[in-house]
Amino acid sequence: MDAQAQLSSLWSRGRDFLGTEVAILGGAMSWVSERHLVAAISNAGGFGVIACGSMSPDLLDAEIKGTQALTVKPFGVNLITMHPQLDALIDVCLANKVSHVVLAGGLPSGASIKRAKDGGAKVICFAPAVVLAKKLVRSGADALVIEGSEAGGHIGPVATSVLAQEILPVIRDVPVFVAGGIGRGEAIVSYLEMGAAGVQLGTRFVCATECIAHENFKKAFLKANARDAMPTVQLDARFPVIPVRALVNKGTDLFMETQRVVIERFNKGELDQKEAQLEIEHFWAGALRRAVIDGDIENGSVMAGQSVGLVTQEQPTVDIIKELVDQAVTALQLRAAS
Repeated sequence: MDAQAQLSSLWSRGRDFLGTEVAILGGAMSWVSERHLVAAISNAGGFGVIACGSMSPDLLDAEIKGTQALTVKPFGVNLITMHPQLDALIDVCLANKVSHVVLAGGLPSGASIKRAKDGGAKVICFAPAVVLAKKLVRSGADALVIEGSEAGGHIGPVATSVLAQEILPVIRDVPVFVAGGIGRGEAIVSYLEMGAAGVQLGTRFVCATECIAHENFKKAFLKANARDAMPTVQLDARFPVIPVRALVNKGTDLFMETQRVVIERFNKGELDQKEAQLEIEHFWAGALRRAVIDGDIENGSVMAGQSVGLVTQEQPTVDIIKELVDQAVTALQLRAAS
């Protein structure tokens, strides 16, 4: 079997599940993963995913229709499980015949999974541990994503390589996609050989030509090294903050100050615990928009994974995916030759 055919075989399960040429999902990045980048990834043979984030149902409806105007290929929508209008957002996806719904940002309820599946969509969920992976499969998840701490944005505590070793040998009933720290085709091959159905990449696509991120945001990625993308720190155990990996800047300091101020207000009785927690979490939505859309990379949040050091130029999405595939094929050729 030649290397190209071998790669096709390795990720055939992922390709069949997604309905794509290559089993590469675009990570859902708020403000970044909108119609232009999503359509570009799907048109290049991958699987684009809209980041719904805090969108209202009407905004999501417009975004889906806008994406459908740019591609006839399949794409998905990432919904945050704690969104107060989650059911309405699922219904918007179903009304627009979105093929795959990704439920992220927390453990989705069995009812949410059932609602999406009953409407004809395939459901993808994030599994941060073996026990939760098994629970999600029992709840009806059609596929899983395991994302390690090397990823950008909100992260868990375990490295991708460890999660892959824990989960891939155990979960066989559904396709499992690996994410976090992946920036080259050689890494893709390694995870496929371990049993992954495919991979998810976010950071690698930020400097795609079609990505609408501000020029300053992209330049920050091109200048950065892996060690520049650091997780944030929690100040008070009463307010568990999910760590966020981003390029260190004044915005990082601003988040620490935001935590201090909110905790002080809580201690004075000005906020209850839930209000204080929400205020801390809401910091990120505004800070990320300032960086991605407005280009304020000093005070905004420049969320990036550790693979940011592998992003060296701005290039069309189709070239990024071709480069990843070529690297994967070359890796398989070299293994066969040796």
